[in-house]
Amino acid sequence: MDSFAGRFCRVEPRRAAAGFVTGLLAELEVKTCWQVAEQAGHARPDAMQRLLYRAKWDADAVRDDVRKVVADRLGDPDGVLVVDETGDLKKGVHSVGVQRQYTGTAGRIENAQVGVFLAYAGRHGHTLIDRRIYLPKSWTDDRGRCEQAGVPDTIAFATRSELADDMIDLTVNEIRRLINVLLIRPTHSSTYRLRWSHWRRRHQARARRAHYARRLTLELQP
Repeated sequence: MDSFAGRFCRVEPRRAAAGFVTGLLAELEVKTCWQVAEQAGHARPDAMQRLLYRAKWDADAVRDDVRKVVADRLGDPDGVLVVDETGDLKKGVHSVGVQRQYTGTAGRIENAQVGVFLAYAGRHGHTLIDRRIYLPKSWTDDRGRCEQAGVPDTIAFATRSELADDMIDLTVNEIRRLINVLLIRPTHSSTYRLRWSHWRRRHQARARRAHYARRLTLELQP
């Protein structure tokens, strides 16, 4: 927790985050807010739900902190990236991205929410380092539904393979570069390198969005 505790400005969400991570790592058969809260010794799931739905913290910044831990502890020049998707079966229609679709979790078409995940694996260990939620066209074509669910207007439809490509494109060279500058040939402080890394990836993503927007404009021209 020390690696990303500073991302939470208040002590309450910081404690909730510590309990939430501990619950996720615990051997619980079902990991809902209720079960995770009980694992943390809470009588109700309010603190966990507040952490996920209302507390202000930057999930992508925490992801970057996790990557720093990965580079420091698991860094390996021969490490690889592993992509996989998984589905979470749902009964309702309000969870972001939910619809009837194929999911390997059930091995058939079910009402489900699908996520695409990126993991790093090397001889020293393995861990998740990024994630994307898959939004079917039934969601991206319904901006009112997206707005109600808190999905930003900038999110457009992307296939599961495209989501994986996006994560890998931002990660392969980044992981190699971080391993190189942090472990093999450190010439600056870790803080300097990670700040520079965050700036570079942010501008790469902005350039990519602009490229796709220009390409779409050209394709739509008569």
